[in-house]
Amino acid sequence: MKKTKRTFAAFAAALAALWLCAGCAKKDAKETLELWVYDNGRIAVLGELGKQYEAEYGVRVNVSLVDLGQIRNQFLLASGGAECADLAIIPHDNLGPLVENGAVMRIAMGDKAAAFLPQALEAFTYNGGLYGAPLAIENIGFFWNTALAASPPETWADLAAMGEALVKAGKAEVIMGLPDATYHAWPLYASFGGAIFGRNADGGFNGKDIQIAGPGFVDGLAFLSGLAAKRLIPQTIDWDGAHVLFESGRAPFIMAGPWALNRFRTAGVPYAIGPFPAAAKGGEPGRPFLGVQGIVISAASPRALLAQSFALDFIATGESMQAIYEAEQRPSAWKDIFDRIEDADVRGFNAAGARAEPMPAIPEMGYVWDAWVAAAALAFSGEKTPSQALQNAQAQIESQIQGK
Repeated sequence: MKKTKRTFAAFAAALAALWLCAGCAKKDAKETLELWVYDNGRIAVLGELGKQYEAEYGVRVNVSLVDLGQIRNQFLLASGGAECADLAIIPHDNLGPLVENGAVMRIAMGDKAAAFLPQALEAFTYNGGLYGAPLAIENIGFFWNTALAASPPETWADLAAMGEALVKAGKAEVIMGLPDATYHAWPLYASFGGAIFGRNADGGFNGKDIQIAGPGFVDGLAFLSGLAAKRLIPQTIDWDGAHVLFESGRAPFIMAGPWALNRFRTAGVPYAIGPFPAAAKGGEPGRPFLGVQGIVISAASPRALLAQSFALDFIATGESMQAIYEAEQRPSAWKDIFDRIEDADVRGFNAAGARAEPMPAIPEMGYVWDAWVAAAALAFSGEKTPSQALQNAQAQIESQIQGK
């Protein structure tokens, strides 16, 4: 990696190091930034970038693999010092509680914001403030077996018809592998007009306006439970089993993420990835949730100026972001890199995620998942209608939020 001029970063790092070391007994003592990462895919490249930062600005960067739960807990509990890192990489849906409890710093990108994908910045924006520098994005895509379906279905009704014809012809066992009826199925609910929360005037999610029992959500669950009733999808949700159905050629379709690629490639199933079906002819394709990983800065860090210098003026550059993308090829949040991606699978995910929306990062989202899972199970079993199941789910969510 070529050494580039980062004049503001150099100034900030030097200024911070001088200020922080003003009382040091040893004049040559180096300041150290602690960076926590919750997965190991970026450890090596961040370590190398940390060495370059030290060589250029005289500040060490220790990069450690730390469980995501521990990152959350330590940031929430930290008062500064050794018990908490200065910076951490987190998925954006963990942001809400950290901001609500004053655990992470608000940052300002200035003109550099134009270099990022707008939806990536949106994911790390909370109550109008930006609290993280995005690194990468991810979303699920719509997979179809190209040996069983020459082209993807345009609508969910087309999917049902195409899949049912294959089942009747003995070419498939079920029409679709369904890893879950919540996160992976969200594009279906969204295409029917479903919403989890209402919106505030500023566009943010309103955690007091639960809409999971609304008409669009009911239509989506009715579609899925109808397929289950006809045994066209399994009545019991099984994440691994859903993937096995697709990779073994027993299901022509599946909604899955980048994490499924290795197993599908190993199995040798012929596949393509693209946008999700729409609810009606000419309608908008289903939109998946968007997940974004980015760097946040501890509000308790005594090295805040250094931490901002490292995150915003050293990591948030085309050079550093390219190195991170090459080390772990999740679509980059850096717009220029994202636009130049040539890998067919990555481009397929990008096409599927063209209208992706960041998963709600507000604390109230934590009450949604269990109630949603339970509602789907009740509808799939026929114990309750989709409307009844979702009304129960909404009442449960609202009760938990009011009692928190």
